[in-house]
Order: sequence, then structure tokens, then C-alpha cells
Amino acid sequence: MQLVPVSVDSIRVRQPLPFPLMDKDGVLLAKKDFVIESREDLVEIAERGGGLFIDVADSDVHHRAYVERLHGLVRDEKSLGEIASTQLSASAPGARSVQDHKAPDWLDLQVQSNALLREKTPALFMDRLERLNGQLSQLCQRNPDGTLFALIHLSASEIQLYSATHAMLVRVICELAAREVLNWPVEMETQLCKAALTMNLGMTDLQDRLARQIEAPSAEQRAAIKAHAARSVDMLVAMGVTDPIWLQAVHEHHNPEPGSLQNKTPAQRIARLIQRADMFGARLAPRASRVPTAPAAAMQACYFDENRQIDEAGAALIKAVGIYQPGAFVRLATDEVAIVVKRGTNTTTPRVAVLINRQGIPTVEPTVRDTSLPEYRIVASVAHRDVKVQINLERLLPLTAAPATNRFP
Repeated sequence: MQLVPVSVDSIRVRQPLPFPLMDKDGVLLAKKDFVIESREDLVEIAERGGGLFIDVADSDVHHRAYVERLHGLVRDEKSLGEIASTQLSASAPGARSVQDHKAPDWLDLQVQSNALLREKTPALFMDRLERLNGQLSQLCQRNPDGTLFALIHLSASEIQLYSATHAMLVRVICELAAREVLNWPVEMETQLCKAALTMNLGMTDLQDRLARQIEAPSAEQRAAIKAHAARSVDMLVAMGVTDPIWLQAVHEHHNPEPGSLQNKTPAQRIARLIQRADMFGARLAPRASRVPTAPAAAMQACYFDENRQIDEAGAALIKAVGIYQPGAFVRLATDEVAIVVKRGTNTTTPRVAVLINRQGIPTVEPTVRDTSLPEYRIVASVAHRDVKVQINLERLLPLTAAPATNRFP
């Protein structure tokens, strides 16, 4: 058994435990479904056990329970400080966690993004932005496939913390397109990334509500959607942002401006790339009112502009992340269902891990396939909703860090 420390803040009291809690030595403190009546009782249990620990196999369950807790805090309009200070894990002497291997904590990054988009203090806003943007940049450089995998999976499989996850996904795929395909200068890439993270600052609460809302947007909500770009700029200025390219890109990121990127100003280029990436992320995400589009179809929708011509920004995004991106499900010629774990030598031949065999039975261990081989070619994209296998990020993310193949030029 591999133990992972968790914080007191991440456990909900007066609710059945979704997993057993153990002490640092693996001794059971509270069994699954046990109800802890108060925070005081929980703290006492933690102190008695030298901390709270769960089996790493239960980490996905813990992740979902923690997201539900955060969502409840947001729904109950708790203070930003209380939301931001609620922690997922707790370090403990001798404890082994996924962070020992410097694996990214995606729930923590979702929480950071959520706190950034709700921050009202200029100094704290800029600090949160620099920290989150820097972490995402490091992840994109160290393991771009793993970063795409996590964000596309989270975006396509849950509606909790929607605006926070969406902002990170758009930022990451824009960075990859700017750096790997368009070869934009570093300064422009930085402006792009910050604009992508803050493009929807003026409608964060509304975005999260709409993701959970079954009925169509009201007239008031539609007006807020239409005005959100200008409101985002006003909020950024109030936070101390003075970069005119960043501000203009946010202001214009919903303006339909097809045409060659070379004929646009730097701000217009950034806005166009964000607009296409934003479209992809929005189609990918589930809503209470509709099912999401399969990732391959969502990306292909970005390929043509408003005039049904090939869109240069959309084409750059496809070339950067592939038609079948890490985190997307596909069906192979073998009739196996697999999840993409790594981009391939071209946009249609990624490396995949088989999760369901040709008999329709989930595999015990994922089998890696190279879809550039004819016998393992991809024959169809598969929607997330049609795959009934629970995905364990900690188990699959190491496959994204395998030695890289030569990427297409």
C-alpha cells in the first residue's frame, strides 16, 4: 500500500467518507462511509494518527470529493480566503506522495486558477497570475503531452471549476501553437498566455453558472456575455495591467476577424489564436444543458473560418496539439478503445494506451500502441461520455512522459 497524505481541509464532515482514512503507518482510523460529525472530531483523529493518509489507489476518489467541497464553498459564497486556503494534501515526515516525483498537482492548479479569476486585490492578482503562468509554462516545457492530457481530460469530464480549467486549457494550447508552430517571439508568447488566462475575467461567475444551468441563457445573461470582453479589460486595468497588446487582445478575443495572421497587428494575432482555442475548449466541455463535442471534432471545427476557408490560427492549433490530442479517446482498427497519451510524428498518428479490448472489456493494464502502424491506425474519435472506464490520472500520466518521437515540423 502506498500512502498519500491529505489535509483536514479536504475532508467533508457530516458526510459519509468516500474512502478509508489511515494513520502514517497504514492503520485504519475511519472506515469508508463512516460519518465524522465535526471538524473538531476530524482534527482529533488526525492528531491521534500523526496525520491523515489514504491509499494512493483512492486518490481519484479524493480528488472528486475535494472538488465537490470547493464547489460547495463557491456555491455558498464563502470568502476567497477560505476557498484559496482549502488544501488538497498535507506534507508529513516519511510520507510518500505523487509530489515526491514532482508530478503536477492538477487539482491545486485548478484551485489556483479559480482563486486568480476571483481575486479583487491588485497586488495579489498579479502575484497569483505570475505564479500560475510560470507553473504552466514549466509544465508545457517539461511535459507538454502530460499537460494537454490532464487539461483535456478534466475539461471533457467535469463541470466543476469550469472557468478555471477552461482558462488553463486555452492558455496551454495557445502557448504550444505560438512556440512550436508560429514561432512567435518570447515577449509576444508571454502576452498571449496572460491574455488567455484572463480573457474571461469579466464573466467568471457567470461561466460557472452557465456550465450548471439547464435552461438557455436569459436576456440578462446574454447581455453580460456580450459585454464580458470590455468588462475584463476594465478589471485588468483596475488590477494594474498597462500592456496595450494584452488589453487589446482580451478586448477583441471574441471579434470574428478571419484572414491571414500576417496582415494583423500583434494584438489581433493573439486575439485570433485565443478565439479559436476558446472555441475548441468551449465545444469540448460538458454542460448541464448539452453533451460535449468529441475532442477531434471540436478541434476540426476550428480549422475553417467564418468564410469556410482554412483558418491560419486554427490550423496552427491543430498542428501543435494534433487532431487527436492527449486525453482524447479513439477507436483503433483492432476495435480497441484507447486514450491518446502522446502526440505523434503527424497530427493523426499519436501514441495511445488501450483501455478497452476488442471484446469490450476494460484492460487490467493499459497497452501502448503506435497508431502510425497500419494495424493500429485510428478509425474514429470516441466521445468521453461513451467511455465507461474511470480514468486514473496518476496511473496514466507517466505514459505521457515516455521518450518523445520526432514531432512533425
